[in-house]
Amino acid sequence: MFTGNSFGKTVDILQRTMDTSLLRREVISNNIANAETPNFKRSDVSFEAELTRALASETKKTLPAKVTNDRHMSFNQTVDYRSVRPRRVLDYLTESKNNGNNVDIEQEMMMATQNQMMYELMSQSIGFQFTQVNIVTR
Repeated sequence: MFTGNSFGKTVDILQRTMDTSLLRREVISNNIANAETPNFKRSDVSFEAELTRALASETKKTLPAKVTNDRHMSFNQTVDYRSVRPRRVLDYLTESKNNGNNVDIEQEMMMATQNQMMYELMSQSIGFQFTQVNIVTR
């Protein structure tokens, strides 16, 4: 019903970001549960940077490049934001404990709190969007 307009796009992006927040909560919980497991490597969720790049590519104005071969790369390729998916990323590079585990419980708790606050903010934003629709339709 609301596809193809700014309201539908905003609600869709908020919904995708909230889904990512739920996945991030699951990943952080798994990290906390394995904080004392030897050789456990923490995971993180990568989504927002790719979403930002996809949204920026929609408004990016560049000169069109002439492509004469199928193997040439396009300079101004638009990325559909709906194709961006959250990815779990394993952190192999850091190590904080002698047993090979890299989970810092304080950092994970801080990330859990930040993630919860972001989820509540996005939930309020969706509520605000629908409140505006209710005001207009009265």
